[in-house]
Amino acid sequence: MNTTALDERIRGIKQELAGLGPMRPGSLSEQYNVCGTPGCRCKDPKKPEKHGPYYHLNYTWRGKARTEFVKADAVAGVREQLENYKRFRALCAEWVDASLELARVQRAAH
Repeated sequence: MNTTALDERIRGIKQELAGLGPMRPGSLSEQYNVCGTPGCRCKDPKKPEKHGPYYHLNYTWRGKARTEFVKADAVAGVREQLENYKRFRALCAEWVDASLELARVQRAAH
């Protein structure tokens, strides 16, 4: 790849990074629970129905592991933020790859 194409790719990556919305790291899990109330629907011997779903966001940031509860009406927004973070990480890696390749091409040209 030539320097012009690499420069264009890096510019495109920067533009895409600037367009990313709110982001957060981690993963979202959906959980169902059984309570301790005797006779509850979750303890039905024939067809138990667990309580839930409950959503948990798990992540580690700056060396600290955290878990946050996420309300059902916020799940879609959190999923979008998680996707934005994944895209951010992928674009950063692509930028570094393109920059290393650009340096290699420029070194070879001199």
